[in-house]
Amino acid sequence: MAFAILTDTSANLPTAWLRAENVGVVPFTYTVFGRDYQCLDTAAFESEGFYNAMRRGVEVSTSLVRPELYLSSFRARLEAGEDLLYVGMSSGISGSYQCAMLAAEDLRAEFPERRIRLVDTLGASLGEGLLVMDAARWRAEGMDLDAVADALLRRRKQMVQVFTVDDLMFLRKGGRLSNAAALVGTVLQIKPLLKGDEVGRIVSFAKVRGRKRSIEALAEQYEAQVSEPERQTVGIAHAGCPADAAALRKLLRKNRPPRRILTVDYEPVTGSHVGPGALALFFYKE
Repeated sequence: MAFAILTDTSANLPTAWLRAENVGVVPFTYTVFGRDYQCLDTAAFESEGFYNAMRRGVEVSTSLVRPELYLSSFRARLEAGEDLLYVGMSSGISGSYQCAMLAAEDLRAEFPERRIRLVDTLGASLGEGLLVMDAARWRAEGMDLDAVADALLRRRKQMVQVFTVDDLMFLRKGGRLSNAAALVGTVLQIKPLLKGDEVGRIVSFAKVRGRKRSIEALAEQYEAQVSEPERQTVGIAHAGCPADAAALRKLLRKNRPPRRILTVDYEPVTGSHVGPGALALFFYKE
């Protein structure tokens, strides 16, 4: 039986792909100068202006997604007679997934005849989005709801999420960095390497000197861990640094080129936490 797939804007997927694959999106909100915004069309997002404004000191804030938003987004699909799979942002960095669980519990009582499955990807940006793409592909191949959800729970353990940032201030301010004692300074151009850990938290795991070296270090993580790159879509997300993303793409294609590289601008909610200059790499390991 066909089923609906929903994710959230943190998944960072191109709007054209979402529409083509009939994947719904729960919109996260960010606030600038007291006004709330949502980014439901990544193609229309003015990323260069957004991240340049952050560099100039413009404050961007986010808030927990309330259960009511999940209720309305989920209910629309259930009322249409569809079962539902929600593939969400890591519970290790946001309480929004817990709100989705609360909404699903209410709706199971309201729609006892419908199946509802939620998957915590333990990821964000394309660490979440690549799993959504897998879900859509498996659905198209005829897998049922439970089979897809169970496969995602296995698959998420293979997702590698590594990134570097220009300034840890943004992660620290938002409480997104778990081992805050690993903070490094910028005077000597020491750059942190960060990753998503096994429970979806962001942790610092290494330090290198200089931006060029940090990009090379991301590529080295790929070469050391990637599984069957010729069959993979690898993800790159950047926050206002397209030249660095291009440099990383070039390194990935040098020795173990992937089947495809999907490069996106960090959408504004997740991007406001990693900060301008963030560069992230997402791929599957064995």
